[in-house]
Amino acid sequence: MIAPSSGARILLATRPVDFRKGAHSLAALAAEVLGADPFSGAVLVFRSRRADRVKILVWDGSGLVLVWKQLEGGAFRWPPVVDGVLRLTAVEFAALFDGIDWRRVQAMREIPKPSVPA
Repeated sequence: MIAPSSGARILLATRPVDFRKGAHSLAALAAEVLGADPFSGAVLVFRSRRADRVKILVWDGSGLVLVWKQLEGGAFRWPPVVDGVLRLTAVEFAALFDGIDWRRVQAMREIPKPSVPA
């Protein structure tokens, strides 16, 4: 499991990409089409046409890291195919990466503080 920090920017390219592309080609695509700096530390998520594969690209400070995953049974839950980019939370990304419908999970914004009865 890839687990970016809770404050990481996670950008999902909504249009499928050619999965023959490697790290440098995806970095160029991110810069040109998505307007994202691939060397900023943002987690860049790309989908395949068949929706059963995902590529994740991130700059770790010393080089580009490319992760490729294919679901054996089923497909990832993707947003509608439109031009552009969608920002995900770390919780939504974790659900997507596990093959769960990421639209049904929500990160807790704040942990409630217990109150003392008076």
